[in-house]
Amino acid sequence: MARYFDVHPVDPQPRLIGRITQILRDGGLIAYPTDSCYAIGAQMGNREALDRIRQIRRLDDKHHFTLVCRDFAQLGQLVNVDNDVFRAIKGVTPGPYTFILPATREVPRRMLHPKKKTVGVRIPDNNVVRALVSELGEPILSSTLLLPGDEDPLIDGWDIKERLDNMLDAVVDAGDCGTDPTTVIDFSDGYAEVARHGAGDASRFE
Repeated sequence: MARYFDVHPVDPQPRLIGRITQILRDGGLIAYPTDSCYAIGAQMGNREALDRIRQIRRLDDKHHFTLVCRDFAQLGQLVNVDNDVFRAIKGVTPGPYTFILPATREVPRRMLHPKKKTVGVRIPDNNVVRALVSELGEPILSSTLLLPGDEDPLIDGWDIKERLDNMLDAVVDAGDCGTDPTTVIDFSDGYAEVARHGAGDASRFE
């Protein structure tokens, strides 16, 4: 049964943030709000949690997982970014964008696209996420909480708990977090390609 945490969206309670991040450190899987709907999250090196996310979402090995970062310093340790790409990303973050980029050796191999060796990264504009990543001290391995057969991602904490109570270890509720997933920009081939239109304005990348 998943534990339920009611977290303040603007000023997250440090005590609750500490308890949630301890669940992540203990190998747990959480549902948490971002600036573009809910995500499923785990500690980056948690192999079992990665398999649990694949099972919940029925994902194949070509799915791009996302590493949710606190800032550019953290992001720069995970992906290779040249000056042009850096400027492009800097102009829209923090915000509801996911960027697909070549991964560094800091990223576990099982997280990478099997052929391209790429991974998704993002810096959300959300106080709860910032608090979690800061307390954890490393990026959160994430995937949009979109269940098989559903057209839209889940956006309500109690609904998530009812539907996934036995599949998650915690549900973090911080109120409304939007209904659209991130806009995905793929830089795998050295130039921007809009892989998914979502909450972020994609016009500057088209």
